[in-house]
Amino acid sequence: MKNYKHYIGIDVSTKTLDFQIVNSFAQLILHGQISNDIKGVKELFKQLKKHKIYEEYLFCFENTGIYSMNLCIILAEYDVDFAQCSALEIKQSKGICRGKSDKSDARDIAMYALRNIDKIELSKVPEIDILRLKLLYAEREKTIDAIKDFSATVENKDFLPKAVYTTAERINKKTLRFLKKILLEIEKNIREIINNNDGLKQQKKLLLSVPGIGEITSLYLLLATKGFKSFDNWRKFACYCGIVPFEYSSGTSIKKRNRVSHFADKKMKSILHLAALSAIKHDAEIQSYYQRKKQESKPSLLVINNVKCKIISRAFAVVARNQPFINTCKFAS
Repeated sequence: MKNYKHYIGIDVSTKTLDFQIVNSFAQLILHGQISNDIKGVKELFKQLKKHKIYEEYLFCFENTGIYSMNLCIILAEYDVDFAQCSALEIKQSKGICRGKSDKSDARDIAMYALRNIDKIELSKVPEIDILRLKLLYAEREKTIDAIKDFSATVENKDFLPKAVYTTAERINKKTLRFLKKILLEIEKNIREIINNNDGLKQQKKLLLSVPGIGEITSLYLLLATKGFKSFDNWRKFACYCGIVPFEYSSGTSIKKRNRVSHFADKKMKSILHLAALSAIKHDAEIQSYYQRKKQESKPSLLVINNVKCKIISRAFAVVARNQPFINTCKFAS
């Protein structure tokens, strides 16, 4: 990471962006507030030009999902360096603090960028198809939850008179048919986006060759890794998923067993759990590994966690080699 002359911390809100500019000597240069749109960002660049800040600056802001995505796209179009950082990491780096405001948050973000310049990695905007898939996947999850909620209404049928329940039942069935139709349409659009993108289509094909990985697991792997561009190796991704054990000990008083961290993508972790159960059932090599570890009196969840790591390592391997998974057990004598 190169050294910058100025660091611009931005606190992202729904409608506004508070920015604080500091120089490499930690001196506060300028604070202001702009709208969270292209017009506001253009105004920020005018302010930079006005204060003769032309180059060698780094934008830093928290990853707030959809609210910071517009800023990412605009900064990428301007071809400037920016880093989207974890909100929790920035918060924990502040130490003891009293009070809170958008102005102070922007200052803290700028100071975080200055102090941790050796650790910060520059961000890139995911390709447009990844963004479309993320939005469609979120809509799919909401639709499935709605189907579950309306399906639960059937449980009341046996406890109410028929005259009372008839109207609600008719509306309920009509709503369920509509939601299921919407779900099929969403899944169709997801398939079309992947099939029309040669890179994603090939990656999905490779992932499906790995035992235990199905349609949903392959889709979420593509989203979580941004098309396998966000993680250098499978170990980093395993840590992101929360399946890597860490030591918990201190001096002579605290000696706890190794355990996984709860700072993780819980959705990815739950999907991998189902993938691991499927692999144990259908893959002879993993099934043999699972039974061997159980005979050694290893806890079931520990072994399943190891299987999750195996699945991730296989997924990254097939994508890196650009070759489908080969089950060597089939060729064993």
